[in-house]
Amino acid sequence: MTALILNLSPTIDLTDEQFFQLCQNNRDLRLERTAEGELIIMPPTGWKSGNRNSRLTQRLGNWADVDATGLAFDSSTGYKLPNGANRSPDASWVSREQLEALNPDPARFLPIAPDFAVELRSASDSLQTLQQKMQEYIENGVRLGWLIDPQNQRVEIYRPGQEVEVLQSPTSLSGEDILPGFVLDLEQILN
Repeated sequence: MTALILNLSPTIDLTDEQFFQLCQNNRDLRLERTAEGELIIMPPTGWKSGNRNSRLTQRLGNWADVDATGLAFDSSTGYKLPNGANRSPDASWVSREQLEALNPDPARFLPIAPDFAVELRSASDSLQTLQQKMQEYIENGVRLGWLIDPQNQRVEIYRPGQEVEVLQSPTSLSGEDILPGFVLDLEQILN
């Protein structure tokens, strides 16, 4: 099953508060909203994707705990991007510097783009849709993004102002200067 996209306009134009309440009232649904106001309802993933994402989030969180320069987030964290879209990357990280400058309400979506975002392709995900989402992240301030694609055994690396770098069957990924010292072992994530 693929994601269901509902074009609500011009019939309904959800405000930020209405979208937030819709998410709160439907916690069992994975909802996102495009910059154009389309509502995206995503199906839950299968167990294999769920395990991969759990490992990814765990490893990022473990690194963030030791590094202490920012916070790691899982796929249930919502971001309000500068272009108006509401997105929830599969894993993400935000520097403490950004968080302290904003002092955001912890019960609400973060009103920024994360510094780092990861999308992990599941069997129900369209590769083209995820690639567009990664471009949107970069255009809205993400400094490093990874699109991990187990189906094709590859990773696409997104950086501002650069061409997408494609790695075929990598064994690990480096957090570069955005996440210094973070190295993600891909053995249990790509396989």
